[in-house]
Amino acid sequence: MSDVQKNVLGEDLELCGSNPITGYLRDGCCNTDNFDRGSHTVCAVVTDEFLEFSKSQGNDLTTPIPELDFNGLMHGDSWCLCADRWLEAYQNHKAPYVKLKSTNIKALEKIDLDSLKEFALDIS
Repeated sequence: MSDVQKNVLGEDLELCGSNPITGYLRDGCCNTDNFDRGSHTVCAVVTDEFLEFSKSQGNDLTTPIPELDFNGLMHGDSWCLCADRWLEAYQNHKAPYVKLKSTNIKALEKIDLDSLKEFALDIS
């Protein structure tokens, strides 16, 4: 991918997280492509409450999967979440905070900017 993808603010997409390494493309950014059916575009800083909610919905992000080089997430980790998963958590009052500068503009196909801004860590 030679072109830098844009964030929800229309700027160049910034790094989401490198420890653990995140992103659909495992490049640390919430970059996406046509094969990313889940739209892993929301850069979230996960909380215990969100992780418990996600697990209760059938998406366990805390259990390590060594064969996929995934150690499991902990409170405070930055992770590129599927837009639908973030929206589901938002609708159930369990949404984690987001880094707007690291959230792909593609997330706006599923989530309105005002909802994301309610949980933004990087704008006032």
